[in-house]
Amino acid sequence: MDYQHLITFIMEMLGTIAFASSGAMTAVEKNMDIFGVSVLGVVTATGGGLIRDLVLGITPPGMFRDPVYALAAIVTSCCLFWILYAKKEWLSGAFRTTYDKIMLAFDAVGLGIFTAVGISTAVQNGYRDNLFLLVFVGTITGVGGGILRDVLAGETPYIFVKHVYACASIAGALFYILLQEGFGQVTAMFGASALVILLRFLAAHYKWNLPRLKGSD
Repeated sequence: MDYQHLITFIMEMLGTIAFASSGAMTAVEKNMDIFGVSVLGVVTATGGGLIRDLVLGITPPGMFRDPVYALAAIVTSCCLFWILYAKKEWLSGAFRTTYDKIMLAFDAVGLGIFTAVGISTAVQNGYRDNLFLLVFVGTITGVGGGILRDVLAGETPYIFVKHVYACASIAGALFYILLQEGFGQVTAMFGASALVILLRFLAAHYKWNLPRLKGSD
């Protein structure tokens, strides 16, 4: 495993753990059992990569060729389930604010890392010059798992209602493309991930949202 592939693998594992945590915590909020928590964790962690691989014609998708990511998501989800099962008070009262901040952190880290990893995968498969495809693949890798999570949980997908979620991913994808020309893949991955995470935290803190129409009651 060369240096770049090692960096990519580490970032993918961090993103997998972050998104699996986000999915598992959503499932706990919906009062799902441990199987439901594990399924939602795996779907959130691997769903974006699954869609990415299908778009790029990579078959079977990476999650089936290398089950380490799905296994990491299952272990993460189960650990979180038992922690929250033992500490139910963390889901309410004074702990709720901290819980929400942790969920935001998990979601932001997962979004940033998978946006960068999605573009890196497309570049490695020969699509370096197709800028539209790179941005699309990076964005769908970042937001795809979250969309599937919200649909399975019976929620309106987060990217359509809250805090410039998909826009942060798109901005990170464009920044990756800008950086890779002068600084290489590894720097582009770190830079794009950091930008997405920063935008997510700023959007949540300052309540940035895109314009919307509100229907009458």
